[in-house]
Amino acid sequence: MENILMLPPIYADTPIELAPAKIITSFPANTFLENLAIAADGTIFVTNHEAGKIVRITPDGNQQLHASVEGKVSGLAFTLDGGLVVTGWNADSLPVVSLVAADGAVETLLTLPDSIFLNGITPVSDTQYLAADSYRGAIWLIDIDQRRSTIWLEHPLLARSNPENVIPAANGLKRFGNFLYVSNTEKMLLLRIGLGVDNEPGEPEIFVEQTNIDDFAFDVEGNLYGATHIYNSVVKIAPDGSTTIIAQAEQGVIGSTAVAFGQTPSDLTAIYVVMNGGMFLPPPTGVVASNIVRIEVSKAGYPLVGK
Repeated sequence: MENILMLPPIYADTPIELAPAKIITSFPANTFLENLAIAADGTIFVTNHEAGKIVRITPDGNQQLHASVEGKVSGLAFTLDGGLVVTGWNADSLPVVSLVAADGAVETLLTLPDSIFLNGITPVSDTQYLAADSYRGAIWLIDIDQRRSTIWLEHPLLARSNPENVIPAANGLKRFGNFLYVSNTEKMLLLRIGLGVDNEPGEPEIFVEQTNIDDFAFDVEGNLYGATHIYNSVVKIAPDGSTTIIAQAEQGVIGSTAVAFGQTPSDLTAIYVVMNGGMFLPPPTGVVASNIVRIEVSKAGYPLVGK
């Protein structure tokens, strides 16, 4: 338990209400599943970060390679035509945004030499996306029609407290109502940014402190479901900021990295969580298989803008 005891005990007094959970499929140990997006027919698309692969998974757990890039892949989101927008690096370690067509064909949309570590991405309109830059401490606006990228917001609350720390700062991001929520994993903060009429950013504010959130998803009532990565759990954060643990290591959520809601009529009140099996901070057993876990939360997901 030595590694676990080194972690700040930020969830030591957090209430635990475990939700029904089931492992849908698993990848071999040392597979870093980083993000996911779920199509209307229930197909789950997952980024295999270090391998530069996007895997397509049927609702019954069958895995198929969907696309490969020369480099690494991080965040992904849908386009209106059923394709994917994907953040990552190319073979030269330059940050890139790629477009993956519905048939798996890949093209580089943009190279962002002024970016450092493109991570989570989420739509804010039919053709515009916001992408977290985990090491620059910024959020980029990506316009896939105009093939243009601009800094949407750069702010100390989005940055690392120590530039030598390898833990990502701005990481996951999702919109709920007129706010964009952003996790700063390195500072253990959940932030909230007001959105103007044209989705321009207001001043960031701290919504929850002392919480280790990677990527996350909202239900229709504004509850946030967050992957806690090295804390090997999934938490539910209510609109008032109160936190409940809804899944733990024994349910298969070791190294949880991202969350998305089911999309089929029978699946609307379930979240799916992807893992890395503890690659960043192994449990006492060592690195384990990287699972995709379905958790029943009894609330429908809040729709992603532009999806």
